[in-house]
Amino acid sequence: MFRWPISVYYEDTDAGGVVYHSNYLNFFERARTEWLKDMGVKQTALLAEDIAFVVKKAELDFCKPAKFEQDLIVETVVTKIKKASLMFNQRLVDKQGVTYCEGNILVACITLSRMRPRAIPQNIAQEFTGGS
Repeated sequence: MFRWPISVYYEDTDAGGVVYHSNYLNFFERARTEWLKDMGVKQTALLAEDIAFVVKKAELDFCKPAKFEQDLIVETVVTKIKKASLMFNQRLVDKQGVTYCEGNILVACITLSRMRPRAIPQNIAQEFTGGS
């Protein structure tokens, strides 16, 4: 599991100080990006090799509204890995473990210039599966 802290900024919220629904996707995206960085994977290097990761499907369950100035944590796990895709389960939680939003995000690996699926680079797949 990868855990990444976030703070809810004013720009993340609506007029009532509640996180706007689409911003949960931004939080989850940032956590996945930070996980790659933590593994030593630079997306600029991937792009130079014509490799990109794109969201193919996202399912969100809004459990409890997150609010302005909250400090929260995005928990991310890979629940399924295939040749050209990864399924992530991501949860936005507080320090007590209360879930604010949970999502299942299907991410595909593509050849960017052709916008077609391609195999996930082996070193990245191994990192997500713990070297197996």
